[in-house]
Amino acid sequence: MKIASSEITSKRAYLSRRDFIKVSALASSSLLLASCGVNTDSNSNIQNLKTPLPSIKYDEFGDMANSFEAITNYNNFYEFTVEKDKVASLSRNFVTSPWEVAVGGLVNNPKVYALEDILQIFTQEERIYRLRCVEGWSMVIPWQGFPLKKLLDEVKPKSSANYVRFETLYDPNQFPGQKSGWYNWPYIEGLRIDEAMNDLAILATGIYGEQLYPQNGAPLRLVVPWKYGFKSVKSIVKIDLVEEMPTSLWMAAAPNEYGFYANVNPEVNHPRWSQAHERRIGESGRQETLMFNGYGEQVAHLYDGMDLNKNY
Repeated sequence: MKIASSEITSKRAYLSRRDFIKVSALASSSLLLASCGVNTDSNSNIQNLKTPLPSIKYDEFGDMANSFEAITNYNNFYEFTVEKDKVASLSRNFVTSPWEVAVGGLVNNPKVYALEDILQIFTQEERIYRLRCVEGWSMVIPWQGFPLKKLLDEVKPKSSANYVRFETLYDPNQFPGQKSGWYNWPYIEGLRIDEAMNDLAILATGIYGEQLYPQNGAPLRLVVPWKYGFKSVKSIVKIDLVEEMPTSLWMAAAPNEYGFYANVNPEVNHPRWSQAHERRIGESGRQETLMFNGYGEQVAHLYDGMDLNKNY
């Protein structure tokens, strides 16, 4: 018997129902453990961290967001360590208050923002974005933040400003990884000014409705979803508008492997591995990587006329 298409459960509805069942089961098991006097947080890498009630979130492509646990326990943050599963524990005592961000360089209205100012001045909104790591894995993350463009409009860039340079906190006492001589600290990254003005580029202050955690780049990080994850500099303390292209930490460390643009491009392989496919954390198998991480409609025009095989 042929089944009418109207009677077929959509993939999204199916996933939502499946996830509701999973969430309900998780909540029930947590209550049972609590009633038995079991400390359900005893195996967590994050002490005193209250996991938000799981909620089902999807990005604009219909992909389900990764779990809070995955996003806060699987992190690249070399300032702490190169071991992803240890960043959360090493960052527990990272001090994020007070915090200031100096915005200057080629601007008409330089400012120093306290974090409280940033949260008050700029309306926070949720952006659920794909994150594609250059290493070949990916996540979908529900960020809170605001468009970088809004901050740049406040400081009023001069006509001579061509690039935006970002700098992470330098504090080897809090960042044990900065004691390593392998990299030229602090972490530096940059965007062309038209990239920075694109609505997709945000400064993130939170995830899953919570304030950003240290392992995710607290208290303020850049998120540029059409570029590989290493472009999204964390724990920002300085933003400068400059005329010349900044040299990022990874460009300085391995110029033959990491270029300035770092656009997600499945047709340009890393010198040591293919970029054609990715592994979504929490899922089995691999999936095809999309040009510009799927955001081509919003950003492809920024690179009209450029050879993206050379400008990698």
